Amino acid sequence: MLFNSIEFLVFLPVVTAVFYLLPHRFRWMWLLAASCFFYMWFIPKYILILLVTILIDYCAALLMERWSDKPVHRRWCMLASVVSTCAVLFIFKYLNFCSENLVALAQHFGWAHPKRVLDIALPIGLSFHTFQSLSYVIEVYRGRQRAERHLGYYALYVMFYPQLVTGPIERPQNLLRQLHEEKTLQHENITHGLRLVLYGLFLKIVIADNIGAAVDAVYAAPADFGRVGIVTAMALYSMQIYGDFFGYSTIALGCARLMGFSLVDNFKAPYLAESIGDFWRRWHISLSSWLRDYIYIPLGGNRVSVPHWMLNTLVVFTVCGIWHGANWTFLLWGVAYGVLVVLSKLIHRSRQAGSLWSRLGGIAVTFFVVTLMWTLFRAPSLGDLHSLYAALFHGGGTAAVHLAPQVWIALAAFVAIDIATRNSRFDIWCSTLPRPLRWLLYGTIVFAIIAFGSVEQHPFIYFQF
Repeated sequence: MLFNSIEFLVFLPVVTAVFYLLPHRFRWMWLLAASCFFYMWFIPKYILILLVTILIDYCAALLMERWSDKPVHRRWCMLASVVSTCAVLFIFKYLNFCSENLVALAQHFGWAHPKRVLDIALPIGLSFHTFQSLSYVIEVYRGRQRAERHLGYYALYVMFYPQLVTGPIERPQNLLRQLHEEKTLQHENITHGLRLVLYGLFLKIVIADNIGAAVDAVYAAPADFGRVGIVTAMALYSMQIYGDFFGYSTIALGCARLMGFSLVDNFKAPYLAESIGDFWRRWHISLSSWLRDYIYIPLGGNRVSVPHWMLNTLVVFTVCGIWHGANWTFLLWGVAYGVLVVLSKLIHRSRQAGSLWSRLGGIAVTFFVVTLMWTLFRAPSLGDLHSLYAALFHGGGTAAVHLAPQVWIALAAFVAIDIATRNSRFDIWCSTLPRPLRWLLYGTIVFAIIAFGSVEQHPFIYFQF
């Protein structure tokens, strides 16, 4: 079920209202049933995959805690859980990619190799709930989280509908604890939750979806566009993917807050970053912190020699790229970011804190580099990426990027709000505004969604991951 659908506008108030009407001891059942319904709206049978991985990880955690005095047994339980969970991810997301490339390699050398491709669709949000499940198992193994005895609560931790398919990737210490707490109906939760849902819908429907139509036209036929049009589309895609993913995360935070749950913030004004490293501390924070805690630090982090640290950074960003998709463009995107982060940190080590103009220059350069990197992310294949840059450097096209004036105005408003909330969050920032101005803002956003929102229901970009 899409957050930007009519069905969800019915689903959300019904789920929230029934949640508060039920006694606390029954609420987990209601939320789990609602989450299953939400997930099954896409491909119903794929919920069986989730249930199998939930059972494996649930049992593994209990066994690890039971064998607290048997480190070898605990380690094998943890490995069995991690391997089985990752195996599901590999089969559905990477098996066909590996098979196709093996066939291509065999053909190149003249070897006989039958092409085997599984006719399966990628389950929605598989990478997200895989990482969330892994964090639970690893935290139990490390002794930082007690194994959850209640299978229903653990299943709800994995399947909690607001962040089930596109994050943020939660840790058990935050979400699992909250699921056990009794929530009471509070005006503040409803107010803040509605603000977040409203703003998230604005980002998705008005900003991302309208920009997406213009960007898609350029990437479909870059040779038809001039250099200015291609560069404009590249910059617009930076705003599209931000509005789309930030919009989803904001709606997710709002849906959870309506019921009194607090999810982690996934974005902190990433396009105000002054370096590539700073960008990744602000963009998709739940994934960045996951990679830091479970891959980067165990490899030694930055408490090693410089060459070792550089290798650790490259490994982490390579995993980050592959996590996003089974495509050479994602692998190249991840490796390139690893190199950029290394270079950025080496440069900043030898540079003192600059003036305001220096910082603004850092923001501009970072946005420029990030925009170039998004072309790797957006291009369906390396061939499409080559076509885009060939058209950019050779020129020749005459078509221009068309974007309605009201969308440009909405985009400017988005940038202004992002600057204003760089050290806060939209719902908290709204509380600081005078009441007349606050309600004027609400009314303007509602009007923009109704009048200028995209008519078509476009899936969120990160659904494919």
